[in-house]
Amino acid sequence: MFSPLRIDPVKALQELDSFRRKLAAGTQNLQQVGNYDFGASNKELVYAEDKIKLWRFVPQSARSSRRPILICYALVNTPWMVDLQPDRSLVARLLELGEDVYLIEWGYPDLADRWLTLEDYILGYMDRCVDQVRQRHDLERINLLGICEGGAFSLCYAALRGHKLQNLITMVTPVDFHTPDNMLSHWTRQMDVDLFVDTLGNVPADLMNWCYLTLKPVRLNQQKYVGLVDVLDDPREIENFLRMEKWIFDSPDQAGEAFRQFIKDFYQGNKLIKGEVEIGDVRVDLKSIHLPVLNIYAEQDHLVPPSAARPLRDAVGTSDYTELSFKGGHIGIYVSGRAQREVPGAIHDWLGKRTG
Repeated sequence: MFSPLRIDPVKALQELDSFRRKLAAGTQNLQQVGNYDFGASNKELVYAEDKIKLWRFVPQSARSSRRPILICYALVNTPWMVDLQPDRSLVARLLELGEDVYLIEWGYPDLADRWLTLEDYILGYMDRCVDQVRQRHDLERINLLGICEGGAFSLCYAALRGHKLQNLITMVTPVDFHTPDNMLSHWTRQMDVDLFVDTLGNVPADLMNWCYLTLKPVRLNQQKYVGLVDVLDDPREIENFLRMEKWIFDSPDQAGEAFRQFIKDFYQGNKLIKGEVEIGDVRVDLKSIHLPVLNIYAEQDHLVPPSAARPLRDAVGTSDYTELSFKGGHIGIYVSGRAQREVPGAIHDWLGKRTG
């Protein structure tokens, strides 16, 4: 037997009136919204090759670290989540702390890039970007910060070209791709990736975005838009919302061959942690990584659950391994207020103790 609904008519009318006023204000605010592009920090282009760009963020202090950080982001999104807006920027906070920061922008692959492999990305473009930073600072070794898929690339690079690195930082980086709570891995494990790539060529960004959004269909496809009503009368919050939406849907297509190898070797074969991945016919052995490693993961990450990131501790050969857990999600680790207070400072302090 159902209980009767207890609705306070006065309160209901007040909520309806508030909703109406927010919609009216939102109509005006949406018409007058300012620039909501991403990429907040001043930067200069220091190297370009094909679709790839290497950016250096303009240092904010004369006491910038002698050994720069190169950020390697994932291929599946543009890298500007690390510099979304002035008050939500991992890059800006690192610059304020005196770090010298570079970033690889992978660009937007087209049909000319259909046959690019992981070797092309990791031992080609990425290696040449590392060399550019080394040469600009007259250093043999630099610091590398790899994020998500870019973290997996960075682990491969550290195993194969570790003599060019001083320290390695991984953020929300999967290492064991077959943990029980890795929903994305379960989805891809039975996928006929050969048929997929042979049919499509490059993998469309819209298809990739749809897959990620359906991992949390209610939260990412409905709830956030319902919640938008609550901020429609706040121009700043509308701008923030639109900036995030623009970043989410401004995604590159995926080069077919690189996608094929990453899905088959990493997600389906779980070869990274097994030591069976081959890049350019050379086996990637994580035990060969002996440089200091800082592994940062998010406790509520639905794309890279902590169980997928923590196995790095036993996989690498270094005795200087540090782990940092962050109370947040896959995106919150860059943009939340907690992240701004905790993550850049932790990276800066960790590097400061390893300045050799």
